[in-house]
Amino acid sequence: MDAVAVCRERCWKNDWVVDLDIRAFFDSVPQDLMLKAVRHHSDQHWVVLYVERWLKAPTRRPDGTLVPRVKGTPQGSPISPCLANLFLHYGLDAWMERTFPTVPFERYADDEVIHCVSERQARFVRDAVARRLVEVGLELHPDKTRIVYCKDSNRRGNYEEISFTFCGYTFRPRQARNKRTGEVFTAFLPALAPEKLTAMSRRVTSWRLHRRTTHDLGDLAAAINPVLRGWFAYFTAFYPSAVIPLGKRIDRHLMRWARWKYKRLARSAKRARVWLRGVQTRNPELFAHWRYRTAES
Repeated sequence: MDAVAVCRERCWKNDWVVDLDIRAFFDSVPQDLMLKAVRHHSDQHWVVLYVERWLKAPTRRPDGTLVPRVKGTPQGSPISPCLANLFLHYGLDAWMERTFPTVPFERYADDEVIHCVSERQARFVRDAVARRLVEVGLELHPDKTRIVYCKDSNRRGNYEEISFTFCGYTFRPRQARNKRTGEVFTAFLPALAPEKLTAMSRRVTSWRLHRRTTHDLGDLAAAINPVLRGWFAYFTAFYPSAVIPLGKRIDRHLMRWARWKYKRLARSAKRARVWLRGVQTRNPELFAHWRYRTAES
């Protein structure tokens, strides 16, 4: 959230962004350079030994065969984001500070954006970064790396790319309101990325809550609240209204559960909706997402 907040402020100050996408970073990062960075920060032999074992552990295919790993880090491993930060600190961050000391940027693991004052500067920096990544065994994705214009009410002109995604938030022109005057205007703001909303909605569907009719609402809340707290705490930090569709979807699954569990609700979606609103009124803290919105169909 800190990175997203800083990115938002810098988008207000700089008109252009280079949205970097490193092609298959976790599959292609050179292991020898990764271990060199680890050795620079630890003189403990066992630390380097275990990192090397994690990096070189073979991949098991569905048929049981093992494929040796000669580059990259295991995706999904808790250590991989940590190693990514370590590698890119030397591979990119320190280089950016030396080469472009006045150009601000934010990075989280392999997700990075660079802020520029002009389109010309953005193209120059993008090309320089591409050459630098080749030096450390990486490559910019030619189609996914884009130059974005931070369009708002005060910035004239048009550009093909006016949005980018960083840390699960999509930055683009959005309607905003001046709290003091009530004036409506367009600002360049972050909100929950549509692809993240889709992924979370699919996750909720995969829980198949309506089939858990042997459980009560307290059991359901205990099962899903740890996930919901994380989602809503993070994605309501900026432009929280974008998360409302997810809350509505969760409530629809709860209503479906109620119609499967209680005969008196089975034939009436309206009655199930009224029932759920009553539960929320009596116990508004039961489900984690209820603190962010009222129950709706």
